[in-house]
Amino acid sequence: MRAIVLGAGVVGVSTAYALAKRGVEVTVIDRQPGPALETSYANGGQISACHVTPWATPNTPRQLAKWLGRPEAPLYMPLLRCDPALWRWGLLFLMNTPLAKSRRNLERALRVAMHSRNLVKVWRSELGLEYDHKSKGILNFYRDPREFEAACKSNAAMNAKGLDREVKTPDECLALEPALETVRPELVGGIYSPSDESGDAWKFTQGLAKAAEALGVLFRYGTPIRALEAENKRITGVLLAQGERVGCDAAVVCLGSFSGKITESVGFGLPIYPGKGYSITVSTEGHGGAPEVSLIDDENKMVFSRFGERLRAAGTAEMNGWNDNIDARRSRVILEKTRKLFPNASDYAEPNFWAGLRPCTPDSVPIMGASPVEGLWLNTGHGTLGWTMAAGAADAVADAITGQTPAIDLAGLGMNRFGE
Repeated sequence: MRAIVLGAGVVGVSTAYALAKRGVEVTVIDRQPGPALETSYANGGQISACHVTPWATPNTPRQLAKWLGRPEAPLYMPLLRCDPALWRWGLLFLMNTPLAKSRRNLERALRVAMHSRNLVKVWRSELGLEYDHKSKGILNFYRDPREFEAACKSNAAMNAKGLDREVKTPDECLALEPALETVRPELVGGIYSPSDESGDAWKFTQGLAKAAEALGVLFRYGTPIRALEAENKRITGVLLAQGERVGCDAAVVCLGSFSGKITESVGFGLPIYPGKGYSITVSTEGHGGAPEVSLIDDENKMVFSRFGERLRAAGTAEMNGWNDNIDARRSRVILEKTRKLFPNASDYAEPNFWAGLRPCTPDSVPIMGASPVEGLWLNTGHGTLGWTMAAGAADAVADAITGQTPAIDLAGLGMNRFGE
């Protein structure tokens, strides 16, 4: 079988590696000059299976009303943006806020995330991958008593699904991560997930790409894709921007926020809208105040991960179209909140600013499996959890493509769920 994987981010490279392990002849095509140079490049760095709560919950409309139109808000939607794609996505999003649907979406996302978290450890061991990983868990800390109470109430239900989330007192949070001393007066508690991990997704993808190449995967970088080609509703190849056609028996769309634009060339779109995320990375060399445990700041919807002598702070979502321009206001908010929280972690003199387009579905569940075109497969729409879900999603889709029974149930993960 000859397969083409479209996209060389962490999801695409994971998919290529999983297919190559099953004996498939794989070519990866990406417009960037190397792997993981867009959404996977400078994300929050968390493999957070215990934190896959969908964006759309019964509480979300209240939060949106509070944030609407505020450029510095954790979730920003411009009030006057004339964007039919965003309106359609937003309507589907609101339809997923009822409690029953939110619980269903959580279960679907958990299937992928938990399998993926386990598989990352296997790949790391098998391949000797080095990516500044830390196996110290993730601590979600709270300042708002109401938010903490709600998190505690849902904890038993989450653990019943196979998670290991532990409720922590303020003193226990500080014992886990002394760098939180700056918020001791406001700290009301935390939720600790010891099995979650952190690490540099870019480094991981670089290493995995080399492993895939060793299995015979061909990477074609610097190669924009123009369209898919199909005959009689079956995929036949990919048309590149320079006019070249590459034939295949199967193709897998792993193009993140741009996935729907490419599938339109064979007659269907996808309910994926880009949620632009921001991050800063600062040097911690010579400073002792950076956290060692990966953190989630619930109030500010920010995450923090330590990579060797670097600290990554990431957060916010901007629903503002298909552009990755950096809004200086939003970057400054992340920088200022990080400096306030960890004043001794860095001199903050030369922060590296970044923004990337996270491919968000209205239900926070990836789109995986077969498409309406025979031989065309989907592995996209992982939103803020691409790094968390990449390995497991790739493994399941590779099984389906090669006619094996996937390690996880793909029911409810396909694009047809949006017709439910």
